Amino acid sequence: QVQLVESGGGLVQPGGSLRLSCVVSGIEFSTNAMTWYRQAPGKERELVARITAIGDTNYVDSVKGRFTISRDNIKNMVYLQMNSLKPEDTAVYYCKAGLYNPYWGQGTQVIVSS
Repeated sequence: QVQLVESGGGLVQPGGSLRLSCVVSGIEFSTNAMTWYRQAPGKERELVARITAIGDTNYVDSVKGRFTISRDNIKNMVYLQMNSLKPEDTAVYYCKAGLYNPYWGQGTQVIVSS
């Protein structure tokens, strides 16, 4: 069974940092692209960051320079380091494995508020 489990969300002040983690099992992790999405209240789910199987990365413009996606193919984990957080980053963040027939995690909530 394929399983993705996100963790690391929480409440943080503007300007603070969080590191999200996603552990993946049940698939050949190292050959799959990994993507972080987020969904804010009243908004559609949007792509935040993607890392390919060979390590190329892409980010939505609003997080460039603040967020960093990385992966550990030994631990079967993908991370999203989020710095200089803004209230508009508040959302549920989801981990996705693969492009064709993707699998999704359950999400972890990030709230940026003072």
